[in-house]
Order: sequence, then structure tokens, then C-alpha cells
Amino acid sequence: MTQIAVKNPAGTDAGTVDLDDAVFGVQPNVPVMHQVVTAQLAARRAGTQSTKTRSEVSGGGAKPYRQKGTGNARQGSTRAPHFSGGGIALGPKPRSYAQKTPKKMVRLALRSALSDRAATGAVTVVEAWDFDTPSTKAAVAALSALGLEGRVLVVLSDADAAAALSFRNIPEVQIIRPAELNAYDVLCNDHIVFTRATLPSAVATESEAAK
Repeated sequence: MTQIAVKNPAGTDAGTVDLDDAVFGVQPNVPVMHQVVTAQLAARRAGTQSTKTRSEVSGGGAKPYRQKGTGNARQGSTRAPHFSGGGIALGPKPRSYAQKTPKKMVRLALRSALSDRAATGAVTVVEAWDFDTPSTKAAVAALSALGLEGRVLVVLSDADAAAALSFRNIPEVQIIRPAELNAYDVLCNDHIVFTRATLPSAVATESEAAK
């Protein structure tokens, strides 16, 4: 197992911790990560776009002119798609963009993303957040002491309520619960910060997947 230093919010060493090789030491599978992230982004689409067909637009109930004798092509309604103000042919309708992704593939994508971040030194483990009361100023100071710049994903447990309130107002920080960890959020942040309590292991990952 790979060992990394555990820090406290002041940025000083507070021991070491082993990273589970089954979570942080796998060979990143880029095609699987791509497929899972694509499915996540597709599921975010609202799918509420809608156009009206010729049966849904108003008007056009009367035949515009007689069938024969005018020299024009025969027409039954001015709301046909080729008329101005007519319905839309083959236009978009409300639909779901969700893709079915196997659970094993989702877990592999998450482990691949975490392993990639661990290999580049982008995983930080904090002993615990010692916020007695919510303080955005203290949260900014903690990130600075840890040397974290750019987008930071902070993984917090339910017990870290004060820390969650402290980090939530920082624009470059995203807060997430351990059960909500996913490949997309891991990949789109520059650093991932865990506490000892939220550091994932293979056993914890399997139990969350079973739920």
C-alpha cells in the first residue's frame, strides 16, 4: 500500500496513512472513465425541449383554397410544415438522455479517477477539521496552509457540519459526501481532500455500492 502524510488544518504533519491499492492503486481505465463521465453529463440534461407539430399549432382548420382550378398545388391546411407559422416536422420532443451504466463500470471509473489523482500527488488527507464554529476565513487559511490551489474537492462526513458551512462560500471549493463520490467530480477538480474518517477503502466502496 502507498503511504502518504496526514496533515492537520495548520499544514503540519500528523502521521501517515495507507491508501488502499484497490481504490488508489489501480491502472486508470480511460475509456471507462470517458463512458461513465459522458453518461453522468447526459443524465444532467433536462430534456424539456419541445416543438409543436402541425396538430398542435393554432389555426389552419379551413382549407386555404379550393382543390382545383387555381393553378396552385393542392393544400388542406396552412399549418403544414412547409407553411410559415406551420408545425415543425421531426422537431425535438421531451425525452430522457439518461444512459444505463453498469455498477461495476461506475465503480471502476471512480477508482480509476482516484488512482490518477493519487499518482499525481493530488490527494490530501487531513486528520480532522477542527472548526468549532463556521468560519470561511479559517477555511481559506487551512487551504493555504495545505498548499492547495485551484479547484478543490473536499470530502466531508455528516459530522463535519461546521466545516461544510466554512467551505461552502469559497468559489473554488466543492463539498461532497463520501457516498456521493463520483468520477466526474474527482476529475474536474485539481485536488481531493479527505479526512481519516472519509478516506475510501475497497470495503467501504463495496458497501456503498450495495446500498
